[in-house]
Amino acid sequence: MNKSAKLAELRHSLARYGLPPDRPPVATGHPQADAVLGGGLRPGSLHEVFPKGWSAGGFAALLAVQAAGRSFNGKGGPLFWIRPDYDAMEYGAVSPNGVLELGGDPRQLILIRTRNAADALSAANDVLACPHVGALLLEVEGMPKCLDLVASRRLALAAGESGVTAFLLRNGARPEPSAALTRWQVTSAPSDPNDDDWGKPVFDAHLTRHRAGGLGEFLMRWNLEHACFETPNPGAVVRTPAHRPALEKIAG
Repeated sequence: MNKSAKLAELRHSLARYGLPPDRPPVATGHPQADAVLGGGLRPGSLHEVFPKGWSAGGFAALLAVQAAGRSFNGKGGPLFWIRPDYDAMEYGAVSPNGVLELGGDPRQLILIRTRNAADALSAANDVLACPHVGALLLEVEGMPKCLDLVASRRLALAAGESGVTAFLLRNGARPEPSAALTRWQVTSAPSDPNDDDWGKPVFDAHLTRHRAGGLGEFLMRWNLEHACFETPNPGAVVRTPAHRPALEKIAG
């Protein structure tokens, strides 16, 4: 191989595997969380969400709705939601009306159901290879062998190349080594008892991993009018029993 060919191969490798281009963060709307995240969630990255209660699915879906709606300079792009059949049976079907009521665009929702986790991972890698996707939400139940550190690196690399923001929802799983940029552990929190609008769920979100910055714990309320998170009034929050989680309107 001559010198010119070697230089061309080196440029190709740097473009493919080097640092991703500078992409503006997607602000969650929550001031404290965005400050820790450096302005918001980084596009073209992999973000994990682990449940500490039933509300983690709703939190991950809302993050994906935000990322898809603000992609392509705010014009929005399609949200691909990949679920193995077991997840749909265990946690309920996705309701387009719920997505609409919480500020998303159901016309941009593309739902993919697969036979198992391995097929879901394969579909996710195919989706992430397309730069015209707004965001990807991948649900994986339990601890399948196919979802190891190598598999998460493939997802992270594919997201970095295409610029698609990927969210990995780990229902019934425990944290393990991965290539995710951020990791969230989420449970539901009581809503404001004086809030007549039941479309404003509150989440107790713990940022337990952030490869580009600090960590934190945040009480985050969803504002359906502006499709963003906000800080609830701490004095209005009343603790309730753990068996009364916040309502997830996305599941129908």
